[in-house]
Amino acid sequence: MRFTETEIAGVVVVDIEPRTDARGAFARLHCPEEFAAAGHPFAPVQTSLSRNPAAGTLRGLHYQPAPHAEVKLVRCVRGRIFDVAVDLRPASPTHRRWAAAELSADNARALLIPEGVAHGFLTLEADTDVLYQIAPMFEPGHEAGVRWDDPAFGISWPRAPQVISDRDQAFPLYGA
Repeated sequence: MRFTETEIAGVVVVDIEPRTDARGAFARLHCPEEFAAAGHPFAPVQTSLSRNPAAGTLRGLHYQPAPHAEVKLVRCVRGRIFDVAVDLRPASPTHRRWAAAELSADNARALLIPEGVAHGFLTLEADTDVLYQIAPMFEPGHEAGVRWDDPAFGISWPRAPQVISDRDQAFPLYGA
């Protein structure tokens, strides 16, 4: 695996290094030892799948505050997404800044989202599936979020959302 740091500490693009032969390709998607050696220890305990039938579906921006904060490894396994991480850590030098990556089934890229960083994505194709590996276990009742279009972040989404939940639309502006 190749780990590429973004401008936000702990937000890392993870690319696979497939081995190919006449049968096709094989690649490791996660290895706790490789993540730790790259300076990003991560041992997921839960795996979830988000199915999105429509292009232009926006999910986020979600996070869980301490003491139930999560680390997520997000990968698109069908279709294509614009994946976004927003730094909500007040003491961080990149507080309120965002990083994004296009994740797709074709590029097999993943984005590692650390604790204290909100996450969201916009589907760029219909029938898009997003796989999440999460640690620690999700704690229901502790979900939080901020607005996807909050001017405090200034995210440059590639298109306007067509489908967004009432809950995600109603999240507060950051600091409001």
